[in-house]
Formats: sequence, structure tokens, C-alpha cells
Amino acid sequence: MTEPDSLQPPANAATPAEEPINWWAEARGLLGMFMAVIAFHSLVAKPFYIPSSSMAPNLWVGDHLVVSKYPYGWNWASASFHILPHGEWRILGKTPAYGDVVIIVPRGRPNEDYIKRVVALPGDRIALRHGQIILNGKPVPQEMLPRIQVPLDALGSDEDPYPCEGFGFEGLKQRLPSGQLVCDMPAYRETMPNGATYTVVDHTEQPYDEMVEVKVPEGHVFVMGDNRDHSADSRVSLDERGLGGPVPLSDIGGRAELITHSFTAAAGWNPLTWFTALRSGRSGTSLRPKGAH
Repeated sequence: MTEPDSLQPPANAATPAEEPINWWAEARGLLGMFMAVIAFHSLVAKPFYIPSSSMAPNLWVGDHLVVSKYPYGWNWASASFHILPHGEWRILGKTPAYGDVVIIVPRGRPNEDYIKRVVALPGDRIALRHGQIILNGKPVPQEMLPRIQVPLDALGSDEDPYPCEGFGFEGLKQRLPSGQLVCDMPAYRETMPNGATYTVVDHTEQPYDEMVEVKVPEGHVFVMGDNRDHSADSRVSLDERGLGGPVPLSDIGGRAELITHSFTAAAGWNPLTWFTALRSGRSGTSLRPKGAH
């Protein structure tokens, strides 16, 4: 059965002319989308990549995180490109809690992001003896845990291409029966006054294991890396690429929430390499300390 002739277009019907592309409207749409992404990254959440081993064993080189921007309010460090005027200003500012993992933009180095853990709050007195934190005159409890084996590629990066070698690492590099190379390090469970607890590694005696007591000024926090012997944090001077003491709250750009996925060094620009380089067991790992109240 054929369609009725009345439904067929006339043989001499003109073909509708194509509408010209409105390039200005297209550009406005793309600009609007770009601005929406920047606003989301600056005000709500942003992805973050771990390039160094300073937060091992909890964060590995190649981990990809979600960092929330709103827990401590907003400031110049919140913006994705750090283009806002630097200063002490904050909007709806709040103070981090003990044990929070925070993103810091060092003033004077706006193109760098540091990730560290909060270990002292405004008004606290903090010292270090043999690597143990002394907070307000009391040692922060450290419970020895079974030694922890961190994959060698989880400690390496372009800046640190030979992990688990030298600097007190003697004898710590091991090859498992599977053939995997690991760094076998002593681990401790540290517990802060609010109950926040997390794992740190400390494998050697070094100068930053000792620090005379300092008082954290108002509007600042003291931060350290979980890899206590390999972290340029509040203990380390600015000249040595550290944070030079307590960090202003206005330099904190967000809180690390969870690991979305993790790649080994085998991941390249080709997406086909991502499947074989994807580490199992890392996705969805929370970065909030246990026990905090």
C-alpha cells in the first residue's frame, strides 16, 4: 500500500535554505559553559592530582582526588587560577579540624598547591621531639603498627625518581614474591585531641624530627605531611620550599575528600593506557580522618 499522494511534497517544492551559523551565539554558549565550570571548581569542588610522596602512605603518586571548596569558606586561594587579590580576606571563614587534609597555596608561589594535614589549631603550642608531636605540652599518642609496604611507583615522581633509596632508606626496598618492588616502612597510628586518627610513616632520624615549641597565631594552622621524613611543610623554611611555619587560613583553598581513581606511571596521554595503569582498590577511599568528633 502506498502513501496518499497528498502526503508527498510537490515535485517543484523549494528546499529550505540552511540557516547560517551564528558564531557569536556559539562563542557565548562556550564561554558560559567555561565560566560555569570555573565557578564550580572555585566554589564547590575541584579535581586534584598527587605528584609527590609527602602524604604517603595515605596518598600515593598518581592518586586523583576530589577537593571541596566550601568547608572553610572562600578566599583568594579558592579560585581555580588564583587570580583574585591576595590577602587575609575570607568569606564565611571557618577553621579546619585536627586531622583534616587541606590544600594550601603558598603566598608568593601562587602556581603551586601543597597538600598537608592539620596538626595544630590557632592558639595551640606545638613542638616536636624525636618526630613525635607535643601539643600544648602533651605528646600526641602514636601507636606502632605493623610495617607498611608501599609500592615503589607510589612514591616516585619526576621530582623524586628514585624512591626508597638513600637518606635512611637502606634496607627498606624489597621485592615481593609477585615481583613487585615495595618500600617496607615503619608505620604509626597518630591520634589527635578530637579523636581524629590516621597513619603516618617515619623511617629515620632527621633534623625536622626536632622543633622547639612555637605558638600558632590566631588565623593560622600548623600542617605536616604524613610521610614525616619527606614533607616540605610548616617545619621547613621557605628557602627550602617549605611553608615556613604556621599557615594563614586565607591560604587554604579546600579540603581533600576522597580518591576518585589512581594511575601508575604507566598511564600516558593515550586513553588505552589508562585501563592497564589503573590501580585497584584506590577508588572511593575517603580522606577524612577516622574517629573525628
